[in-house]
Amino acid sequence: MNNILSQMLEKYEIKNIQDETNAIKEIIQEIVICGLSRGGFFDEAAFYGGTALRIFYGLNRFSEDLDFALLKPNKNFNLSKYFSYIEKEVQAYGLNLKIETKEKTKKSNTMSAFLKGDTKEHILIFFEDASIQSTNSIKNIKIKFEVDINPPQGANYQFKYKLLPSPHQVRLYDESSLFAGKIHAIICRNWQSRTKGRDLYDYIFYLSKNVSVNIRLIREKLIDSNFISKDEKFNLDVLKEILINKFKEIDYNNAKEDVKSFIEDVSSLDLWNEKFFIEITKDLKDS
Repeated sequence: MNNILSQMLEKYEIKNIQDETNAIKEIIQEIVICGLSRGGFFDEAAFYGGTALRIFYGLNRFSEDLDFALLKPNKNFNLSKYFSYIEKEVQAYGLNLKIETKEKTKKSNTMSAFLKGDTKEHILIFFEDASIQSTNSIKNIKIKFEVDINPPQGANYQFKYKLLPSPHQVRLYDESSLFAGKIHAIICRNWQSRTKGRDLYDYIFYLSKNVSVNIRLIREKLIDSNFISKDEKFNLDVLKEILINKFKEIDYNNAKEDVKSFIEDVSSLDLWNEKFFIEITKDLKDS
């Protein structure tokens, strides 16, 4: 195995095939981010979402997708111009992955692409003594990355640095702006048949770190989603009321099932119920 990949694997405690798959996906995510950085992507975009929180702020759960937002709206943004940098970066570490653009079926402010590869092949690259038979039921690697090309304004940014797979710089939302994005997801995400427990898990993480919410950004996001109007009164108390009403609607058993495969300590979910989330929301503060 490549020495850099070996170094990146050292931080993971591998107990089973799921741990192997999660570690591979996350290392690939970090290689993609490095490639984007080399290509100058972060001159016009910023990293946000659960994976940004995981990699740069220590979130203790795995995250599947890479989410980015342009610094300013650009309907002509060309995501594909960065594909060659990503491909060059993953190939440098002996990985066999292909990028596919997701074609829009309707008008959208989001531009998407997928990085795909054979999980069995990559487990054998990372873990030379892995059992081939044990990988047969594992789905292929699929990492989605999305870019908001018309983002609401109000985010604050900072630069962070990573030394592996090679030194690079990343522009990302600061913690208060990331928190605003997570609260927006809790309020507005279309959860359909499954409540996204990962959103609730991250919400607890922000509160446990005493992170304040970027109130300007969450307001702009809620206006952009047509959840509130520009003329409506909006402040921290209004936001708390919106969240409390949301927490009264959630299927918490469903939410727990969603997040279990992404965390190590599932006993931390035992407290999840309406009363718990309403109570901790009293500690929410703005910036």
